[in-house]
Amino acid sequence: MRRLLATLLLVLVLCPLTCVQAQPATPRTETNWMTVLLGGRKIGSLRIDRVYAGDTISTTQTLSIMLNRNGTSIPLSNVISSLESDDSKPLGFGTRTRLSAMESTVEGKRQADGTFQVETIVGGARRDAVIAWPAGAVLNEGQRKAMMAASAHPGTTYPLQMFDPATQSVMDVSIEVIGNEQVQLPDGTETLSHQRQRLHQARGDQILDLWLDHEGRARRGIISMLGRQLEMQACSEACATAPVQDVDMFRAAMVDSPRPLTSNLRRDFLRYKVHVKGNIAEPFIQTDEQRITPLGNGDYYIDVGMPFAGGEAGPTSDDTQANAWLQSDAPAIRSVAAEAVGNATSNRQRMRLLRLFVSRYINQHGLDVGYASALEVLNSRQGDCTEYAVLLAALARSQGIPARVVTGMVYADRYGGASRVFLPHAWVQAWVDGRWQSYDAALRRFDMTHIALSVGDGDPWRFFSATELFNALQISDVWSAGELMAPTPPQMQTAGSPGVRGGSLGGPGGG
Repeated sequence: MRRLLATLLLVLVLCPLTCVQAQPATPRTETNWMTVLLGGRKIGSLRIDRVYAGDTISTTQTLSIMLNRNGTSIPLSNVISSLESDDSKPLGFGTRTRLSAMESTVEGKRQADGTFQVETIVGGARRDAVIAWPAGAVLNEGQRKAMMAASAHPGTTYPLQMFDPATQSVMDVSIEVIGNEQVQLPDGTETLSHQRQRLHQARGDQILDLWLDHEGRARRGIISMLGRQLEMQACSEACATAPVQDVDMFRAAMVDSPRPLTSNLRRDFLRYKVHVKGNIAEPFIQTDEQRITPLGNGDYYIDVGMPFAGGEAGPTSDDTQANAWLQSDAPAIRSVAAEAVGNATSNRQRMRLLRLFVSRYINQHGLDVGYASALEVLNSRQGDCTEYAVLLAALARSQGIPARVVTGMVYADRYGGASRVFLPHAWVQAWVDGRWQSYDAALRRFDMTHIALSVGDGDPWRFFSATELFNALQISDVWSAGELMAPTPPQMQTAGSPGVRGGSLGGPGGG
C-alpha cells in the first residue's frame, strides 16, 4: 500500500506544473486542481499554487489522499515546493510529508557559493547538511521548459536529470515525444502533447505517460501501481475536492502461496520457485540467509535457510550511523537501548534483548500509521512492521551494532480475509558473529517464510521502491529440505539447480 504515496510523489516530481513565461512586476498567485484516481476510483486531489514575483517562480503542490488498509482509513498528505529564477536556476526546494502522526520536512536553500543548505526534520529531530547541486539537474520550471520545447518534435527522445526534493537525489529520465492527441478530461476535451517518461531504476524502468498543454503544463498523467492504473486529471476545484471512494490497497500487495506452510516447515529451510512478470532486473537480493538462482524466462529459485557468512557484503560505516529515520544518536534512543541490554557481554545477547524489548514495547499494533521514524515510535509505542523495524535498527545502531532495515514479504495463514498469502513486511538485519542475521520484532521470530527484496537505512522511499514488486510476483512451488533430499521430481531437474548443501540443515537467523 505504501508504494502508492511514493508513486504519487514521483508523479509530482516528474509533472512540471508551472506554466507562465512572462513575469509581472507585482506578485501574482494562480491555483490549479487535479483529481487523483486509482483503478478508476477517486482517492484524492492535488492543488498547485504558483506565485510569480519579479524574476522568481515558486510552486507549491499539495497532495491529499485517503486509502483503506484492511478496513482502516489512512489519510496521507505531501507538499512539494520549489523556488526558481525565471531562467530556471534552482534557488530552493522543500517537502512536507505526513506519513504518520508527525509531519516530516525537508528544506533546501541555495547559498552564495552555489551549494544548498538542507534542513531535515523527522520525528521532531533536526539534521543539517550541505549538498552540491547535481550538474544538469532541474526543478519544476526547468522541466516545464524542456518538455514544452520538445512538444514540437514528435518521434524524438530526450534525457532529463530531475531533482527529487524528498530524497535529494537525481532521477535519470528519458522522455519520448509521441505527439498531439485529443484527451477527454472531466471539464472537456483538449488537444495535448503525449510524452512518455522512463525513469531508469535498478530493477527496471518505471513508465509515466503525460499529456501536456502548449505551455508544457501536465493536464493528465498515468502510471502503474501494483497492477492498477494511477491517474491524475486536471479539473475544477469542485471536481478535485469531491468525496473520495473506498480503495483497499492491501489485497493488491498480497502474493498467494501454492500450499499451506505449517510451523514445522517454516523452521529450517525452504526453496521457492517464483516467476517475475515484466523485465525486472535483479528482483531479489542475496543475503547471508537467502540465495537466488536465476532459471531464465523470469523464473527463480529462492533458497531461505542454511545461513552462512559471505552471502552479502559486510557492514560499512553507514550501517552504524544515525540518520533522519534511525535517530540512534538521540539521547532517548541511547538511554532505552542501554537499559534494554543491561549487562549483556556480546552483540548476540544484545540483539536478542533488543528484539525482545521492541516486541514488548510497541503495545498498539495499528495499521493507521503510514511510516514513522524510530524516535516517533519510541514516543508513541504504536505501529506495524515498519515501526518495529526502524526502532529495533536504531536501538542496535546506538549500541554500535551494524543494522539495516529489510523490505520483503512473509507468509500468513490468514490475513484480512485472505488465506495462505505472503504479505509486505519489514524486519532487521544485524551484523552478529561475522555475518548478517535477521531479527523480526513484529512477529517475534525470523523463519524461512521471510523473503527479502531489499535492504536499506530506514528511509521510507527505499521501502516504497521495493514494494512495487509484489504485483509482479507469482510463487508456483515451495519445497522443504526433506522434499529436496528425496529423489528429485522431474519438474525440478533444471540446469543450475542448487542442491541442499551436504544434506545438512541450518537453523533460522537471529530471532
